[in-house]
Amino acid sequence: MLNIPNRSIDKYIKGFPENVRNILQDLRQAIHEQAPKATETISYGIPTFKQNGNLVHFGAYKNHIGFYPTPSGIKAFEKDLSAYEISKGTVRFPLNEPIPYSLVKKIVAFRVNETSAKRK
Repeated sequence: MLNIPNRSIDKYIKGFPENVRNILQDLRQAIHEQAPKATETISYGIPTFKQNGNLVHFGAYKNHIGFYPTPSGIKAFEKDLSAYEISKGTVRFPLNEPIPYSLVKKIVAFRVNETSAKRK
């Protein structure tokens, strides 16, 4: 399946300053590298990736990037995420620190496997 970029996500990203836009585009790319079959949409007002259901979401805020890999994604990587503010289904990556894209990719790969297993 060819994944065509979602214009609503493009519009969402364009609404931020250049430094934040770059982070959001890099995050989007990292997600697609691990979930090339995922489709993009806007859900809950933020970029959402779906593959056999909701996969992950992300959003930009004043001081952080919110990454939402569901509670199972947080729990599976709780140790790796210990340097960040986390809650049940949310990770907050501060804008003044590098985004751990390799960790994001691992979490997305976990979610792809998880949603695929639920489908079977």
